[in-house]
Amino acid sequence: MSRVLVIGAGGVGSVAVHKMAMNKDIFSDIHLASRTKSKCDAIAESVKQRTGVAIATYAVDADDVAATTALIAQIQPRLVVNLALPYQDLAIMDACLATGVDYMDTANYEPLDEAKFEYKWQWAYHERFREKGIMALLGSGFDPGVTSVFAMWLKKHKLRTIRTLDILDCNGGDHGQAFATNFNPEINIREVTAPARHWENGAFVETPAMANKVQFDFEGVGPKNMYLMYHEELESLARFIPEMERARFWMTFGDEYIKHLTVLQNVGMTRIDPVIYNGQEIVPLQFLKAVLPEPASLGPTTRGKTNIGDIATGEALDGSGEKTFYIKNICDHEEAYAETGNQAVSYTTGVPAMIGAAMILTGAWKGANGEGGVFNIEQFDPDPFMDMLNRHGLPWSVEELPGPVTF
Repeated sequence: MSRVLVIGAGGVGSVAVHKMAMNKDIFSDIHLASRTKSKCDAIAESVKQRTGVAIATYAVDADDVAATTALIAQIQPRLVVNLALPYQDLAIMDACLATGVDYMDTANYEPLDEAKFEYKWQWAYHERFREKGIMALLGSGFDPGVTSVFAMWLKKHKLRTIRTLDILDCNGGDHGQAFATNFNPEINIREVTAPARHWENGAFVETPAMANKVQFDFEGVGPKNMYLMYHEELESLARFIPEMERARFWMTFGDEYIKHLTVLQNVGMTRIDPVIYNGQEIVPLQFLKAVLPEPASLGPTTRGKTNIGDIATGEALDGSGEKTFYIKNICDHEEAYAETGNQAVSYTTGVPAMIGAAMILTGAWKGANGEGGVFNIEQFDPDPFMDMLNRHGLPWSVEELPGPVTF
């Protein structure tokens, strides 16, 4: 039996659970928990209609370590898949330690009161997980996740070394809203408004948020403006590809998104520190999240494609000199919705979450000599993960470019 507990009932959790139910040979018993049980029940109903598989549902406050520990002890899963908010990573890891159960997530821990993305808090759990004989897999989404696996696949099959790496994340979808985010608004806006950082010559270089813009022609989407941002996989990639001279992350945003975000910043609605309103303490960004469209509601109206990939330059494995390769996935919003009831941004994270869980449950990925510990996705063989991407809805392609990027 491969019993799994998924915590989080947003769009990503919905996709992951649907895809798990489509792979009953690996996920024989699926349990779903969230703060709001009705959200879990709605996902379970959709899964039942689409696949015939029954999902057990629960209410749990993932910030409450004791409650989460009790739920894990009740269900006794082999793996806990954390698809809740990044603020809750450490609490769920504590519950897994208390129960001796493997852990997996798609995004690194963030403190609630500071827009700071670092792996240090989770890496600090390594010895405790190792001593307990359990493993934690960090960052098994798309970015982080697939983008890191792409880089490691290139290093295994195409490049002896990676000198420069650019991760390009393009969402060419149109949902018809004046302003909406395609995943959790609070996390999305915290990411976008934080200072940009990229890796160069052994250190991170910080620049103002959204200050560096480049136009790029994305296959299946067309020309889009992309902006230099910080993303957590830059930290882990710099650690596990130590020869890299430069690594950057780029994300596309439309002019309307930038205009609305600029106004919201200027009037203080993206603040994450509390303010007093009518005698109540509220966080402006959390209030903004409450009035923006729920990302999971955008599926029926979203049209277009996503295009996410890596461009890497380095010394070719075959000794032919320096080469540049572009490896990417293109995902269609309408196709993703038809399969799982969710748009492509949720799909491109939820499918890799299912695959990462499968890597653990099948034993394809485990620590050295079977030991436990905390591991990033870059530390494992990319091939079985890449094979499952092709077979489960996120096919990828790789091409050689004439030379390194010029931006």
